[in-house]
Amino acid sequence: MKLIRYGTEGQEKPGVIINEKYYDVSHLVDEYNENFFSGTAIEELKQKIAAGGLPEIDKKVRLGAPLARPSKIVCIGLNYKDHAAETNMPIPTEPILFFKATSAIAGPNDDVIIPKNSTKTDWEVELAIIIGKKASYVERENAFDHIAGYALHNDYSERAFQIERNGQWVKGKSADTFAPIGPFIITKDEIEDVNNLNLWLKVNDKMMQNGNTSNFIFDVAYIVSYISQFMTLLPGDIISTGTPAGVGMGQKPEAWYLQPGDVVELGIEGLGTSKQNVKAYPL
Repeated sequence: MKLIRYGTEGQEKPGVIINEKYYDVSHLVDEYNENFFSGTAIEELKQKIAAGGLPEIDKKVRLGAPLARPSKIVCIGLNYKDHAAETNMPIPTEPILFFKATSAIAGPNDDVIIPKNSTKTDWEVELAIIIGKKASYVERENAFDHIAGYALHNDYSERAFQIERNGQWVKGKSADTFAPIGPFIITKDEIEDVNNLNLWLKVNDKMMQNGNTSNFIFDVAYIVSYISQFMTLLPGDIISTGTPAGVGMGQKPEAWYLQPGDVVELGIEGLGTSKQNVKAYPL
C-alpha cells in the first residue's frame, strides 16, 4: 500500500495510491501520525480500501510529506563506503547518529529554499525508514517487526553550517524545506529486499548520485536495532539511512553547491521520484 497526503500546505489530507490513481481516505483515517502507525491501523485501512467506493483525487494536486510531523528524524552519517571516501572521512565502526529538525519536513516536490548566509547547500538522496511498532532495545532479528514502511528523502545539508561552524551536524541539516519526503510511504510488505534498491539523484539533469542500498555499511535491521539501544523509536519516527557518493562537497577537482534556479530530481527503486526547484531565501 502507498500512503500519500495531499492538499495545500498545512491542510493536507490522507490518501492512497492504487494502480497509479490517487484516492482520498480522509473519511477512514484522521491522519498518518503516531496513532496511525502504532497498532493495526495499516491492516484495518487495507481492509476498508478493499471494500471500494473511495473518492478519486486529481493527480495534479500538491503532495505533502506522506506523514504528519513525527517525534523525530534520526539520520545516519557516512553509511556508504564510497561517500565516506569522497568526503575524506574514515569508515565508521559504529553508525554515526545525528538529528534533523522535524520543522525541515516538506512535500516531495516543494521548492527547497537556500537558507540565509548559505554558501554550501548540498543534496543527499536517502532511503527513509518509517517506524511502526514502538522500538526500544530491539534485537536485530526482530527489527523488521518495528518497521511500517519506507520513503524517499532528500537530506539537504548546508556544509558550512554543518562542518565549519563547530558543534553538531544538526545545524547544517535543519533549515526549513531541508527534508522533502515522499511522494509516498510504501508499506514494508511491498518491498522485497530493502537492502538492494537502486537510488539516484540529478542536478539540472546531470546524474550526480547513482548507488544501491546493497552498499550500506550498516543495513536496515542493524540500524533500527542500534538506534533503539540509545532511544525509544516511536511509531511514525523517521530514520534516514545515509547517502551514496556524488554529493556536492565530494566533487572533483572542486566542490560545488546548489544555486537559485537549479533543479534537483531524485528517486529510489519502488519508492517513486521527487523534484525540487532551488530558490533563494526571500528578502
